Amino acid sequence: MMLTSKIESFVMHCGEMGSRWGFNRTVGQMYGLLIINQEPLSAIDISEALNISRGNVSMGIKELQSWRLVKVQHKPKDRKEYYSPAGTIWEMATRVFEERRKREVDPTLSLLRDNLLDKPANQQEEYAQSQMHEIHDLLETVTNWASELQTMSPNKLNSLMKLGVGVSKVIDFKDKLINKK
Repeated sequence: MMLTSKIESFVMHCGEMGSRWGFNRTVGQMYGLLIINQEPLSAIDISEALNISRGNVSMGIKELQSWRLVKVQHKPKDRKEYYSPAGTIWEMATRVFEERRKREVDPTLSLLRDNLLDKPANQQEEYAQSQMHEIHDLLETVTNWASELQTMSPNKLNSLMKLGVGVSKVIDFKDKLINKK
């Protein structure tokens, strides 16, 4: 399987983004390749396109499956397994966010909650706890907001995101009205 320069550029960029999403470069490249192919790809197809070993492909597929980002398909009279993205781009973004929350935010919230239960022993710990409390509240707010967003349809979510700065301007206007009273 030969990649055009545009497709190769996208796939390589997905590799770089993969490391920011929480998995390694090769796994990111594999997912990028799967996203832009209309037909499901076999492990051999992926291996040849990215010039990586079949073992590397196998480990990458397992990683993508643990993130629930790929699905396995079979073709009639063909023993090979074929892989494709598990859902739409919106669903992929939701899963990546959800997995990152589970792997990064939830353990942090757990640690913060445990630390906030203890009574501070001195002024230094009291200050530390106040900072941890702010971090906890911020993470809780962001997590709750993100959970609400995940329940929205892609159309509603897209509309909300397009509102962007407009929402901020409405809030600023509301604050000005309240402060005038």
